[in-house]
Parts: sequence; structure tokens; C-alpha cells
Amino acid sequence: MKKVIAPITALLIFSSCTKERPPDRLSAEPDSNKQTTAENSLKINKDKNTIRERFSPPGGYEWVEEQADSFGYFIENFKLKPYGAEILKYDGTPISTQHLHEAIFDIDTGDQDLQQCADAVIRLRAEYLYTMKKYDQIKFHFTSGDLFSWNEYKNGTRALIRGNSVSFTKTAGFDDSYQSFRKYLDLIFNYAGTISLNKETFPIAKNSELKTGDILITPGSPGHIVFIAGVCKNKEDKKLFLLSEGFTPAQSIHLLSNPFNKSISPWYELDISALQTKTARYIFKPTNFRRF
Repeated sequence: MKKVIAPITALLIFSSCTKERPPDRLSAEPDSNKQTTAENSLKINKDKNTIRERFSPPGGYEWVEEQADSFGYFIENFKLKPYGAEILKYDGTPISTQHLHEAIFDIDTGDQDLQQCADAVIRLRAEYLYTMKKYDQIKFHFTSGDLFSWNEYKNGTRALIRGNSVSFTKTAGFDDSYQSFRKYLDLIFNYAGTISLNKETFPIAKNSELKTGDILITPGSPGHIVFIAGVCKNKEDKKLFLLSEGFTPAQSIHLLSNPFNKSISPWYELDISALQTKTARYIFKPTNFRRF
């Protein structure tokens, strides 16, 4: 089965978060010395190893409950590395910016520069579906628009890229091992990104609808994504949110601090109607929240 790709071949590979970014989209980093010495007003339970256990909501707020089989529950209860762990690149070396995160997800990054920003969300979504044995739902689009599923890959189908076309051909035997699953994801990371993920998710219309697992995305090359990793609310139903991300080069999936409001950090106030949303490492223009 051969499919012709639209004239966006240059975007097909590594199109999630490229290494070159427009300077107006990168958040200006606050002084690192101030960030490392300033204490958050909120207590962080540094001995706990999940998002829900480690991060207490501000006074007057309570965690919003997620259904036990939901993507949001999976994220909030995902194992974290010990508090203070560094963000490491795919080659095992630390990145230079270590003062803008409060947690590291305990999940591998791989040993190639593949699992960047969109890929971090794809990874967690795929891991959730794999854990829940919802194998038929593990499928993602390439930036070209071609859809490729885990079921196809484990049955031996492979994607062959030649010029401006993608072919899908059975060239391998059946393999449904986790190692094979990781190879499938690396292939998806290679050819999917913010553009494809924006197209296969759905817009969120109201602030009240935002929940854990939703994404904030700027599609493009470059583009960027953060995802909501926790939600709390007060008696007036005002919500605050935890934000996490992957980044470029491929590096540890991490939960962001809020350097702009230390009184509630790492929680953020979010508004889907805002002209822009500023996060610790990136400014989203426009604000574009979406859901799987």
C-alpha cells in the first residue's frame, strides 16, 4: 500500500521539537541562583514517588479525582525518580537548565535524540494504552498523515520511506514483546510530531473541562507541547494545574516549576481563552488546549 506524502517532507523527520526555536517563544529564564535558593510557599512531599503524593494543593484546594482506569489517573500515579533528580539527555548527560523542574518521570528516554516534546506525550499515552491492554487504540499519525498502529507493527508490517512516499510492507515476523513495542514507538517518534498530534486530538472549549492528560500545543516545526499532570480546585471550582513536558534534545520527561508565581509553584493558573500562556520554558501563542 503506497501513499503519496504532501510536500512537507522536510517536516517528516524529527518534527516534534526541533533544535532551533524562534526566540520569542522561549520563556526568558529567571535567574538560576534565585530559583535554586528561593523556597516554594507550598510543601513538597519530597519522600513521595508519585505526582499525586508528592505535590500538595494550595490552601483551600483539593485534588480533583480521576477515574482509576483513566489516562489522567495513570499520569498522576506514575512513578517518579527521587526528588532532586536531574534532567538527563538521551546520552546520559545533564542539561544545563536544572532549576525549572520539580519532578522527573521514572521512564527511559532511549539512547537516540528521538523522544522530544510531542514524543513524551505519545510515549505516556502509548504506555497507558499498553498497560490497559487497549492495543487496538495504540496508533499514531506520521506528519505526512499516514496512520500506523502497534497491531500492524507487531504483526511484521514496517514503514518504508522513499522520497515523498510512504509504503507499508510486511517484512518481519510476529513480535508482541515490550522490546518490539519500544521499537515501534521509536519509529513513531521519528515521523510524528506536534503537527500530527495537533490533528489527531480534539479542542477543549471551556476552562471547566480541562483535566489531567490534556495537552497545550503549538503545532509546527519548531513546535512544542506540555501536558497537564494534575488538577486541583477550590470550593468556587477554580482550578490550578501541574504541567509536564519533554524537550529538545531528547531528555527526561519532567514536571515544571512555576517561576512566575512562587506562591503556588509548581501549580499554574490556566485560561483557554488567553492570547498566550507562559510556562517555565516556553510561551504558547496562541493558547491551544486539546485532548486525545
